[in-house]
Amino acid sequence: MRQLLVFADRDDAEEVAELVEEGLPRAGTPAVVRETLAGEDDAEDAQWVVVVEVAADGLTADELARLDTLADEYGGWRETG
Repeated sequence: MRQLLVFADRDDAEEVAELVEEGLPRAGTPAVVRETLAGEDDAEDAQWVVVVEVAADGLTADELARLDTLADEYGGWRETG
């Protein structure tokens, strides 16, 4: 299952990706990608997404809560993708 941490700022996304890699080793190495909002032509409307690929057994409730906390601390949110 894939977890997506969404941020408005690239620096925030990159910092969270590093924290995820260090603090949640089962999550592997997250990728930081830019996602443009549907229907938006302005590059300012793009979001930065930390993509966390998770093994088939998934993350524990505590690990998911940690992702939620990190996202919240940096002004973002988590989605399941």
